[in-house]
Amino acid sequence: MKIKFFTTGGTIDKIYFDAKSEYQVGSPQVLEVLEQAHVSFEYEVVPILKKDSLDLTDDDRELIRKAVEVDACERIVITHGTDTMTETAKRLQGVVGKTIVLTGALEPAISKYTDAPFNIGAAVAAVQCLPHGVYIAMNGRIFPATQVRKNRELRRFEEINDSR
Repeated sequence: MKIKFFTTGGTIDKIYFDAKSEYQVGSPQVLEVLEQAHVSFEYEVVPILKKDSLDLTDDDRELIRKAVEVDACERIVITHGTDTMTETAKRLQGVVGKTIVLTGALEPAISKYTDAPFNIGAAVAAVQCLPHGVYIAMNGRIFPATQVRKNRELRRFEEINDSR
């Protein structure tokens, strides 16, 4: 079983250069996370974008969708910034024949206190077990893409409760 990882940037890939710099989006960190975990499945990492998710445009989301649609791999994990992850997930709705899981991190993968390896691990498990569709793996949970939102105040993703 092969898993394709598409990277788009976001906090998970941010790096810090020096005390006077701000974080900048660096190279895809998912490759290092997978190597350090000594995973035993076949995978490929393909960078698509290198942007903070707040800077993603509709054209960027279309580029992500097209990359997913034309790829032969059935199991896809997309690393993405958390601020607009749900928007990209919604744009991926309707892609057939694939299980797509988006994940990211609230702290850069290079940080000591990052949630990146945990979220990537959850995404890897989800993409292997779930039926075709689009999902988000964050904070130890797997959400259908249309039933989740980011709660910025609590720094977590949560299910949308339609009964309000």
